[in-house]
Amino acid sequence: MSDTRLSIEAIMRTAPVIPVLVIDDAAKARPLAEALVKGGLRVLEVTMRTPAALEAIREMKKVPGAIVGAGTVVNTQQFEQVMKEDAEFIVSPGLTDRLGDAIVRSGVPYLPGIANAGDLMRGMDLGLSHFKFFPAETSGGLKALKALAAPFYQAKFCPTGGISLASAPEWLAFDPVLCVGGSWIASGSLEEVEAKAREAAALPR
Repeated sequence: MSDTRLSIEAIMRTAPVIPVLVIDDAAKARPLAEALVKGGLRVLEVTMRTPAALEAIREMKKVPGAIVGAGTVVNTQQFEQVMKEDAEFIVSPGLTDRLGDAIVRSGVPYLPGIANAGDLMRGMDLGLSHFKFFPAETSGGLKALKALAAPFYQAKFCPTGGISLASAPEWLAFDPVLCVGGSWIASGSLEEVEAKAREAAALPR
């Protein structure tokens, strides 16, 4: 299976924005995924914040073209649960040696959260080079990421947390940023979601 997986870099380069999705009702998951994919956002991060998350991953994976991953994975138990649903990538809000080691050994594409130099060094010790900068705005914003990225020139980032359609272009203009994560896209009617997805997919980078 690992031979057919996209790399985390390929996943991050698929579109400028990865929708960060909190799904309370699994019945709404597939229509939501269809609207996002139709709008041009194929990479979907389903956060493990609700009891419906695992079923939502299952439903979204039925949508042609969707690349469905699990976000807010905070321990190895959750990791095992999402792997049973065949999540195509894993995102965590932080990075621990135990969780990081388990995911790296599995071969599944992984985007761990980092907020400082120590986090980055821990990730690089695990052989990782792609990271989620989180929470982006309250961790010092783009100015902080630029300072952090300088000594870690080989690292690539997906800033997430407090980013909007208005602020996304400034983040995306920074070369080490391959994409941003955003929750603003998933609100409103399915027609509105598709329109927001189309707008986000057209952002320059």
